[in-house]
Formats: sequence, C-alpha cells, structure tokens
Amino acid sequence: MSRFALLVTLSLIVTASPLSAQKSTKESPPTPAPPAAAAPPAETPSSTESMEDTQLGDHWTYEVRDDISGDIKSTVTNTVTDVSASQIGVRINKLGTSDTGYQIFDRSWSLISGGVWRYTPNDGSGIRAQLAVGKTWSFKSNDLNNTAGVSWKRSGASKVTAQESVTTPAGTFDTFKIETSFQVQNANDPTKKVQATVETWFAPAINHWVKRSVVSRSDGRVRERSTVELVEYGRR
Repeated sequence: MSRFALLVTLSLIVTASPLSAQKSTKESPPTPAPPAAAAPPAETPSSTESMEDTQLGDHWTYEVRDDISGDIKSTVTNTVTDVSASQIGVRINKLGTSDTGYQIFDRSWSLISGGVWRYTPNDGSGIRAQLAVGKTWSFKSNDLNNTAGVSWKRSGASKVTAQESVTTPAGTFDTFKIETSFQVQNANDPTKKVQATVETWFAPAINHWVKRSVVSRSDGRVRERSTVELVEYGRR
C-alpha cells in the first residue's frame, strides 16, 4: 500500500528521501512534509542568537532514522531561499547526492507545495501561534498531484501536550511538544487511506522543530516508523 516520508516540511513535515514527495507515483499519497540536505551548514549560532524571524540563508540539517531497522537513512538540509509576508521558500538537498528539491511553506511552517504536489490550503504540519500547553487545532486539505491526476483528502488535529528540554546532536533546546494525528484518503477510492501519528518538538528560538517522530499505518498495521533529529543549524 502507501508509504510516508517524515520533513517537515512539513514540511513540512517524512522518512526515506526528502525528495520522495516530488517523485510520488499514482499509487502513493503525498508526504506530510520533509526536511532536506546538502553540504554541512556553517557554524551553529550561539544559544543567545535568536532565529525567530526567518531570514534568507537560515538552515537546519537533520538525520533521518528508520526506527524499524535502526538505520540512518539520510542526512538532509533545509535552506531558506525566499521569504515573503505569507510564504517561505526552502531548498531541499540530500547529503552525498546531487538531488535538489524546492518546497513552499506558509509562515507557520505548514507545507503549501513540493514538487508535483499542491496542498490546499496547506498540509497542516506546521504550528499555530501562540504556542502554549493545552492549545489545540484541526486541519483539512486537498492534496493534488496534477501530473498523475491523483487527489487525496487530508484531515487531522494537533495538540500542544508539554514543554520539554530536548537534547539532539545540535544542542539542548527548550521546546513545545506537539502531538498530531491525521488521515489521508484517496478522493476517488475511499478504501485507500493511511493514518499517521506525529510527535514534534518545536523550538521557538530557532523557529523550527529539533525532533520529529512519525508512525504511519494502513489496514491497521504499522508500515513506517521514523525519527528526524536536528544535527546542525545556523544563519548565513
């Protein structure tokens, strides 16, 4: 059946390759939202430097781990290439390859488009200001691949469940933990659907998630378990 990749994005949102959403076939639903990679970014900013205001050249590098096999599947870097009042453009690169993709997020880091996929109004994988424990929100979108003529309907809900200090290879961060569940269903064949649960640890000081875990299921069975962890970040 279908497979999911952990970004994210958002990315958006997001497992295997960050470019999988852009190479999806007729059989595959769109990904939640991927991260991305190229060469390792410049030096990590000090803990006193805020990245809350997104700027050109901001970058976040992640390791993507398959939690079923335990293998590190890829290292990917997201780099901001364009910022407007309503959108953020991000270049997606995978370390060790020439693969390059491009995604557009809204200012809350929900994915609007990536490769052949368009999410209307967005994929719901981002945050909702102001973050606070107990805050909840729901989302719906139409996920459309015009190239393959495929449409999926997405619906889900998120809740901020805790404030936690999280340590990754990039450092220790004060984060909000957000728990999200959603379903993606084929618009023409409702029997084709995938459910996913996502745990996101979002650090406001660097305006991004530092850790994200995803479990996806179809036919009631687990198909994917993945974790993305921040390893480097910075400003140009």
